[in-house]
Amino acid sequence: MKELKDYVRTIPDFPEPGIMFRDVTSVLQDADGLRAAVDAMEALIDVDFDVVVGAEARGFIFGAPIAYHLHKPFVLVRKKGKLPCETIEETYDLEYGTATIQMHKDAIKPGQRVVIVDDLIATGGTVKAAAKLVERLGGEVVKFIFLMELAGLNGRKALEGYDVAAAITYEGK
Repeated sequence: MKELKDYVRTIPDFPEPGIMFRDVTSVLQDADGLRAAVDAMEALIDVDFDVVVGAEARGFIFGAPIAYHLHKPFVLVRKKGKLPCETIEETYDLEYGTATIQMHKDAIKPGQRVVIVDDLIATGGTVKAAAKLVERLGGEVVKFIFLMELAGLNGRKALEGYDVAAAITYEGK
C-alpha cells in the first residue's frame, strides 16, 4: 500500500534551479491518492468547529469534501472580483508584489469556530490573510490544515499563535 507522500510527484529545478516542486496534481489524478489526501487532512482536525474555509483554488478541492463528510458549511475565499455579493477583502505581500482575496460579508457569523484548509503552506501569506478575513467577521480560526508543508519557507512563523497541521512535511523549499 502506498503512503500519501508516494502520490506526490516531485519535479526538480522547477520553476527555477534548486527548487523541488511538489506537484499536487499527481495526488488528484489518482483516486486512491485523492482519498488518502482528504482522509489524512480530515484526521488532523482534532478540534470542535463550525465552518470549513477554503482558499482558492486548491483549498476548494480539499476543503469541500471535508466539509461534506463532516456535514459542515463550506466558505470560499477567492481572488478579488470573483464573488458576486458584498465582500470584505485583505491584501497581502507576495514574493514580487501583492495579492488581494475576498470573502462574502455574510459568510462567517460572530463566534463561529473555523478550520482553514489549503493544499500547501509555503510562506503562509494567503492563509494568514484568510484568517484576518474570518476574524474581521467575528469568527475564530481554531485550526489550519494543509496537505503539504514546505518547512524551509517558514510558513508556520507567519501563523504563530495558531494551531497548524500538515499531512506531509518537506524540510526544504
